Amino acid sequence: MSLRIRQIVVAARDLAASVAQFQGVLGVQVCYRDPEVETFGLHNALMAIGDQFLEVVAPIRPNTAVGRHIDRHGDSGYMLILQTDDLARAETRLDQLSVRIVWRAAYPDIRSVHLHPKDIGAALVSLDEATPPESWRWAGPDWAQCVALQERQQVQAVTLFARDADAISRRWAQVLGAAPPVESPEGFCIGIDAGALEFVKADTDVIAGFRVSTMRPDRALEAARALGLSVIADSVWICGARFQLVQAS
Repeated sequence: MSLRIRQIVVAARDLAASVAQFQGVLGVQVCYRDPEVETFGLHNALMAIGDQFLEVVAPIRPNTAVGRHIDRHGDSGYMLILQTDDLARAETRLDQLSVRIVWRAAYPDIRSVHLHPKDIGAALVSLDEATPPESWRWAGPDWAQCVALQERQQVQAVTLFARDADAISRRWAQVLGAAPPVESPEGFCIGIDAGALEFVKADTDVIAGFRVSTMRPDRALEAARALGLSVIADSVWICGARFQLVQAS
């Protein structure tokens, strides 16, 4: 069974300002604004990073799940969408492990299940199976026109803070049907297709950051400084999350 990072989601109080920062640093374009998220009291914007996606969500009414998340953590990482090629098999495993499904979607071109954060830990996670695999309904019909091919961008890794990084990494591996985590200098790491999930001990449970490859990380970091964003070494902080920018191969 394959499993890869397909979409990362950050939560922000100010959608327009956050999108402008991502555009200025990563050179990405908005490919879609999904009107259906208004059902959850949100508005959003999706941007293509290669054939992966960065989504920013912001509340537009009180007492939303995203709003409560921001109240606890501030602007920060919110959700991770992993693409699988066998959702039925994954659902069988989730049932065996008593993982609750908090939202489900079924369309001819994509099926999706959102996992209860308390049953996996540290984040809201979605498992999605797209048909054909290269398609992605959530990014709208024209997302391929927004891909900056010359940048060869890729989301390589997701970093999660966890009070018990060992236990949560083992739980994620179990829930995702992945190989057991291996110890790393920072904590624990689960390898998935063309990427990694990294777990670091901290005093909170939240998606802390992402590693993104691009052709000109130096140029992106310089743009971040010009925007007045916090830049340390190879990383910039946007929406409260660390974006480590590395050279694309």
